[in-house]
Amino acid sequence: MTPLRCCDVERLWDEMREGVQPRREHVLAHLRACPECQEIYRENEGIAYCLTCLPLVDPPQSLVPKILDHIKATVKIAAPDSIANVESPIGRLYVAFRHTGITAVALDRGEGDEPVLARLQRRLGRGLIPSQAPQWVTETVAAFFRTHRPDLEKVDISELTPFEQSALRAAATIPPGEVRSYGWIAEKLGQPTAARAVGRAMARNPVPLLYPCHRVVDATGALHQYAYGVEVKARILALEGYHPVRR
Repeated sequence: MTPLRCCDVERLWDEMREGVQPRREHVLAHLRACPECQEIYRENEGIAYCLTCLPLVDPPQSLVPKILDHIKATVKIAAPDSIANVESPIGRLYVAFRHTGITAVALDRGEGDEPVLARLQRRLGRGLIPSQAPQWVTETVAAFFRTHRPDLEKVDISELTPFEQSALRAAATIPPGEVRSYGWIAEKLGQPTAARAVGRAMARNPVPLLYPCHRVVDATGALHQYAYGVEVKARILALEGYHPVRR
């Protein structure tokens, strides 16, 4: 039985209360051995019991329209992006785009359209409509593989967090044929202790290639943490003229 951490147990309390198997025994084993979690568990169970004792109250009728008006004002349904296939030197790409620019890029790994589209829809948080790639999209991709310098005016990362945007823009300053470390980007952002956060931003990059997270490596120069595997990362870097020093 693999021991659970305290944070794992906290997430599973509701499941345990409902008798979900098979992790119930894992949770109970942790609780028996961890006094801190025992105390937190007692507090949570006490709150849950008090809530079950409260009478059910129907909301006032005047509140319902206000709730609906609030939902209409705050919940915005985003229009879907278009998505098309574009050929490249490393294989077929899925490229999502809207009038503001290219919003996502994914490499075809032979798994079929459905899982790729589902993954991109989850990442973007909106739908995708299969389309033909307009000329500006195919030319943006082709120009990258010719010059290895993307036209970032045609790439839209506006829905990422400010930190993620800053990290990707810093990665875009790395010249083709060279690499930099996560720590180097953290330093460039003025946050020298944020190397791990930089790594997460690179991992969440929705537009690989065009924002070149493949040029970011660890402190030892090792090629790792690339969505399509180290081999693909090495291949892209080789196309750009970079060859890692053998140690």
